[in-house]
Formats: sequence, structure tokens, C-alpha cells
Amino acid sequence: MHIHILGICGTFMGGVALLARSAGHRVSGCDANVYPPMSTQLEEQGIALTEGYDPGQIDLKPDLFVVGNAISRGNPLLEEILARDLPYTSGPQWLAEHVLKGKWVLGVAGTHGKTTTTALLAWILEDAGLNPGFLVGGVPQDFGLSARLTESPFFVIEADEYDTAFCDKRSKFIHYRPRTLILNNLEFDHADIFADLAAIETQFHHLVRTLPNNGLIIANAGEEALKRVLARGCWTPLAWFNGIEGWQANATDESDGRFEVSYAEKTMGHTRLSLPGAHNRANALAALAAARHAGVSTAVGLSAMTRFQGVKRRLEIRGTANGVTVYDDFAHHPTAISVTIAGLRGRVGKQRIIAVLEPRSNTMKLGSMKAQLPDSLADADAVFCYARQLGWDAAAALAPLGGKAQTFDDLDVLVSAVARIARSGDHVLVMSNGGFGGIHAKLLAAMAG
Repeated sequence: MHIHILGICGTFMGGVALLARSAGHRVSGCDANVYPPMSTQLEEQGIALTEGYDPGQIDLKPDLFVVGNAISRGNPLLEEILARDLPYTSGPQWLAEHVLKGKWVLGVAGTHGKTTTTALLAWILEDAGLNPGFLVGGVPQDFGLSARLTESPFFVIEADEYDTAFCDKRSKFIHYRPRTLILNNLEFDHADIFADLAAIETQFHHLVRTLPNNGLIIANAGEEALKRVLARGCWTPLAWFNGIEGWQANATDESDGRFEVSYAEKTMGHTRLSLPGAHNRANALAALAAARHAGVSTAVGLSAMTRFQGVKRRLEIRGTANGVTVYDDFAHHPTAISVTIAGLRGRVGKQRIIAVLEPRSNTMKLGSMKAQLPDSLADADAVFCYARQLGWDAAAALAPLGGKAQTFDDLDVLVSAVARIARSGDHVLVMSNGGFGGIHAKLLAAMAG
């Protein structure tokens, strides 16, 4: 079967493309914004990419169009598909029908940490010899691919609450029917499709309703929103982490990522995680508990964790020039920005952190979280914000940070400004959910010069 994917360079749809190709289908796709690492990954796998949504792509005559949730009515290719009554489906529905059916699905849901936790859980199962299939919203360093299909009964998936497609406004995760479910955290996000936190909680409640009574929900005890979701009804055994009971992590060496794990007030062992911060230790607890439900002992999980290499674009070091280290991170929500800076601070101590931010997500562009930005960036020593094409005044929003925050409409000017103040021993933390104009290479080149 020939499948043509609209919006193929999104992290989720790119994963669907890899799975479809692994299943023996011929796969092609198109997108308006093609940038690494997804574009590179797809090209390396021999998947043909077309720039843009010209309706002439109809002439490729695929057997099925798979439509990503970034595609809206008015898109010229989608309109042609509908006008000609050609077969189409959404990515989550295709996945549910052709990949997840009959699998033991381990889903990872929550506002933050999904990608890291999904990748870590897949790695623990892999290290334990279970050979899981997976779909991660990023590229795990341990696998080099965002998705793979195997003969294993286990499939690990990042369970996103964003909507499914133009024709299906339910959250993606409703399609997955997990047996093991991690609920990492829950707060307001995706202001472009959700009116408020209560609307998101309803979608999570719908997800909880799909779990069997022989499954397991692993939930963050520190999240009141998750407690409200579960109070609406839960028919599945429940395990807690990150609270006074259940799974707990206690840092023993913050700078080196070492911590102790306990369960039900009993020490289970010690481990080390390459990713710093309390939020990543919480991610690790959730992954350990989920792996245990799939039959992996805690001791094996703790050992596997020490070899986890992380995920591209999650505090990924992109290079060092003249003693200045440049990082790439996907953080684009105030909470994610805050915990990412806190994690890096725990690693580098008093060395300077220069935060470079692109508020690019739909929620950020709407300005609904601009008031939270100053607090989220407070622990950085300097802040540079790329404010081009925002519908709100970034300089005014960041004014509480005083002189340590600057905003720019020109990317090259921003790069030059960072290079002027950076000195050996500094850490430049770039945060964006997009390609950010190749800023990482530009920063390294500017500082090397």
C-alpha cells in the first residue's frame, strides 16, 4: 500500500511514517516546515518529502492519505482530497488500527516530560531484552530513531493530549487504549484548542476510562489536577510516585545525577541519570514503575537507567566554542522552561546560564502565558528573547527581569549580542519547539570567531 502523509515532519507524524514503512508500506509525505532532526531522519530512511501542500500531489495516487493534526480546512491538498472523496484517515486512528491492535501498550501522558519518559521506558525494556516497539515525540539517542516496529508484544508510546485531526477533535491518546499508563503531570497548555484546564482534565478522564481493570495507572502524587481527574472515576489499579508514599527519589549527588530510589518506604537501590533535575528524577520513577508492570525488575531498571543517553533536543549539548557550551532544549511552556533551567543549574552550580528563548508554540504566540515567563526565567543570569511575529509585547512581559532580559526581532543581531557577552565557562541554553533558524550553529560560529 502507498501511504502519503500530510504534515509528515511533525514529531508524531514522522514516527507514523517510520512505522508504516517498517510494516512494508510505501511511504511519502509533505510538509510546509521541514527541519531537523525529523527531516533528516525521514530522508535517511528513504522516505520522499515534498515541500508544501500543492494539490498536484493527488497525482501520486496513493492508496491512503494520512492527515496530521497540523492540517486544517483550507489547506489546498486537503481540500482536493475531500473534493475528490479520496480515502483518508488520521495518524492516531491509523496507528491504532494497524500497529497497536493486540499489543501491550505502555502510554506516557502529561503536560511535561512525556518524550524523555517515553524514551527512558523504551530503553529500560530494551535493555531488559524485551525488544519493544515505540513511538517517541523526539529522537532517543539510544535508538537513533523516533519510532520502530518489532515483533515484541510491548509498544511504548508518547500519549499526547493535542487534538487528533481536522475531523476528530478528541485528544490523540484516546485512540491508543494503553494497558499501562503514566500520568506525569497536568496543567494548562494548548490554549489554541483548550479553553481552560478543566477542558484538558476532561480529556484525561476520557483516557482513564479506556484502561482495563487488569492494567495499571502510574500517577504523580504531587499533581492536584491528576487527583481531580482520577476522582471522576478510575477502574484500574493505581500506583503513585513523587509523593510521601509509593515511588520516591532522593538526590545523593545533584551535580552528577545520582539518586536513591525507594518504594513503599523501602530502599530499592541507587542509580544515575544523565539528565539533571528533580523533574527528570520524577520521570525516572514513572518509567521504573511502568517497566516493573511489564515484568522488568527494579534492579534491572536501575541498571539500565545509568546507560540512558537521553533524547535529542532535551538539554542536548550542541557544541562548545571558546569554553562556552551551547545546549538545545524543546522547552516552550513556562513550567518546562523553569525546570529545565533548574536542572541545568543543579549541574553547573554558579556558572552563568544564558537563556535564549523563542516563544514559538501556539500557546505562547497567543500570549496566554506571558505573565508566567519572568518567573520561569528568573534563575538564568541573562535572557535573550526572539520576539519576531509575536502578537504581544515581549519586552513589556519580561520587564520584571530588569536589565538581564533583552528582546530582538532580528535573529543575527540576537546571535551577535549573545556572543558579545558570553565568556569561557558560560552555558547558553537555547529553548524552542522549532528549528529556531539554525541558531545553535550560528551561536557556535559567532563565539568561535
